[in-house]
Amino acid sequence: MNGPSTIDCDSVEATRRVGRRLGSHLRVGDVVALVGPLGSGKTTLVKGVAAGAGVSDLRQVNSPTFVIVNEYDAAGRPDALHIYHIDVYRLRGSDDLDAIGFDEMCRHGAVVVEWADRVVDLLPDDRLTIEIEPTADTRRRLTFIPGGPNARRLMAPAF
Repeated sequence: MNGPSTIDCDSVEATRRVGRRLGSHLRVGDVVALVGPLGSGKTTLVKGVAAGAGVSDLRQVNSPTFVIVNEYDAAGRPDALHIYHIDVYRLRGSDDLDAIGFDEMCRHGAVVVEWADRVVDLLPDDRLTIEIEPTADTRRRLTFIPGGPNARRLMAPAF
């Protein structure tokens, strides 16, 4: 899968299921860039990613709109992956992204970025971009756009 691929999800649970498959293959250094309008299901997808990665308490997985970064430990796996969940909606650019330690996060864990279109020029080229488009109340179209070999590896289980 070298180019974009699309999945249509017919429910919230279907969106989470895609996230779980994706999360089960997360590794240190992976970057997932989420793009979609308010209420499109970005955080719902992240809940699935966290579940698939092995985060035990999914109640802690919520939108980091006001705190900017939430951190989750995926202790339920052999490599005890650390996940950084970033909401860049309120950031003003590269200085703010540097200030929260984005590069360090990428070196020490997997990073999921909501509103990634606002900082796309600051993200690594090898990232998996997922565009989320609401098509009805609970239906979503997810378009996966791989930016390199790690992104292609990461998206393969979703299809």
